[in-house]
Amino acid sequence: MECKIREIEAKDNKEIEKIIRSCLIEFGANHEGTAWADSNLGRFSEIYNTVGNKYWIAENEEGKIIGGVGIGKLEGTDRICELQKMYCLPEARGTGISHKLMDKALKYARQYYDRCYLETLSNMVAAQKFYEKYEFIKIDKPIVKTEHFACDVRYIKIF
Repeated sequence: MECKIREIEAKDNKEIEKIIRSCLIEFGANHEGTAWADSNLGRFSEIYNTVGNKYWIAENEEGKIIGGVGIGKLEGTDRICELQKMYCLPEARGTGISHKLMDKALKYARQYYDRCYLETLSNMVAAQKFYEKYEFIKIDKPIVKTEHFACDVRYIKIF
């Protein structure tokens, strides 16, 4: 599947929020302690427009948004970012689009950070295998306390 990866714009906010919410419902994560309750979901173009913070979306040939990924500074740390809100619609999974998004995000992250952290859920098994392909290492406990307290699996990648 061909796609275009680009930085998020204000016109994309609501569509990527819908994608994230549909994925969270799919994995039973539509509750407090996950991205579901994140007050910034509809404001990505504002949140991810400072140095060290960026969000990209993937569009298919028709211009439909089918996924996205963000890099953001992990608050309370120095030189550690967080891979944030990486979600793709089912139609985009297994097509290589996730790899394009991850490559873009990690290339950007290396410019500003020494490590990349992420939190996920134990039932997102395919996602965990995907992260491990990118040499993310599972760790036992959170690096810092985040609002995603329901996430029970954590990873770190050292650049």
